[in-house]
Amino acid sequence: MTDNNHAVFMNPYTDFGFKKLFGSEPNKDILISFLNALFEGDRKPIVDISYLNTEVLGPYYGDRNSVFDVYCHTADGGQFIVEMQRSDQPYFKDRTVYYASASIVQQAPKGEHWSYQLSEVCVVGILNFVFPHKEYGGDSYLHRVRLKDTEDNHEVYKKLTFYYVEMPKFKKKEEELVTMQDKWLYVLKNISYLLEQPKELQERVFTKFFEEARIGMFNEEERFAYMESQKHYWDNKNTLDYAYEKGKDAGMEEGLAEGKELGLAEGEYKVKMATARKMLSMGMDLETVLEVTELTKEEIESW
Repeated sequence: MTDNNHAVFMNPYTDFGFKKLFGSEPNKDILISFLNALFEGDRKPIVDISYLNTEVLGPYYGDRNSVFDVYCHTADGGQFIVEMQRSDQPYFKDRTVYYASASIVQQAPKGEHWSYQLSEVCVVGILNFVFPHKEYGGDSYLHRVRLKDTEDNHEVYKKLTFYYVEMPKFKKKEEELVTMQDKWLYVLKNISYLLEQPKELQERVFTKFFEEARIGMFNEEERFAYMESQKHYWDNKNTLDYAYEKGKDAGMEEGLAEGKELGLAEGEYKVKMATARKMLSMGMDLETVLEVTELTKEEIESW
């Protein structure tokens, strides 16, 4: 393996990297293989896809655009949104619901009679973080979410599905890869640290994936775009790491003083609240504070 400063293959967690590998027409076979591996046994295989405009205008306050990493529809009419989330975000699930809603609304024909029959909508979130508060315990990293009846737990609607993949929980080593799902998650997590294509990943689609990801094969325009995207990725990561360390150091003494007589859980909560106060007083924006402390906006505003 190598470090990112001397990488042979690009980082797929960057905007440029993910969209080049999964969001371009010449590489749609790569996206199809990845989605089929992710959905294995859960739906019939995807045969073909067509890419859609990633900016979908929704009827929301301010006429905001919802922007996805990849948005496509399949030959059987399904619509798929794939989002690579690089850092924790307090309202990530809300955002995926917003994306799905925008996709559903776009299905309504303009000025025509409509029976409200909808096509399948699926949102895939590839997360470079673990959901807070140990929402999914243990080593489980792939979560499928659909609408269910709370009384008898049966699925009441199968056309709306959310897949969340907590990538930090995927810890299989090269020699432990068995399924295509194993292989895809392994390559996503590790490719930017590899020096060559692993012998366990010799399928044709992976050979193409590694060729497309090889930085040395980029033209000048691609290299510049990737370096800018990588710089943005590093800047974002370093900002969050710095904010966490500075906020933690500044707030630790105050938080511990408030929480030392309390139980462990409430004491930790006091530390987080104190850290949030210090970070905000240092001029850090609210969204960064929420990401770092894992508190909600309502909790911070309840001071």
